[in-house]
Amino acid sequence: MKPKVEFRFSEIYDSLFKENYSYEKEWGKYPNASEIKNYIKKIEIKWKEIGNLILKEISDISGLTWQEDKIICYVIGKTIPFSDPLTVPVYEDEADYIIDVITHELIHQIFIQNEGKLKNYWEYIGKKYSKENPVTKIHIILHAIHKTIYLKLFDEARLKRDIEWISDIEEYKRSWEIVKKEGHKNIIKEFKLKTNQNSQI
Repeated sequence: MKPKVEFRFSEIYDSLFKENYSYEKEWGKYPNASEIKNYIKKIEIKWKEIGNLILKEISDISGLTWQEDKIICYVIGKTIPFSDPLTVPVYEDEADYIIDVITHELIHQIFIQNEGKLKNYWEYIGKKYSKENPVTKIHIILHAIHKTIYLKLFDEARLKRDIEWISDIEEYKRSWEIVKKEGHKNIIKEFKLKTNQNSQI
């Protein structure tokens, strides 16, 4: 099963972030409802071009299946993106960057939807990388999967942009370093072995 991603604006949900927004100096002015809705239209066009391929690759590469037939992606003015409920902000730079952010959060989503299957893997990762930050640990396999998608559907320049743009987040930076050192294919192979899957990728 491949889910449909529906992009949605919720005025009530958005207001929770807008009322507490205090990052205008760093992130700029908070977009109004009309601006967010117009941004959603742009996302929908871009997602229509590549979205189904991304969903397929996330499942194929991870070996996990989507458990839900629809995923709501809330788009709000300004926030840090997160996976549950899937929520992304308006990005004013690089029009295609939002697709990379959504892909990142959807990889988290497929992990959440298969939580039971991943229990042993997370325990294994916790021991193997015992000295690493929990956020780093979670993102090792995520970034290995995302790297595979970048190289298959896009290009290395787009991959490098992602790594560069999040380099100020130490936990993300460290997880990318581990992916580079150990190899994304090896990490995915290990993931499949620990989740009782065929290890070929």
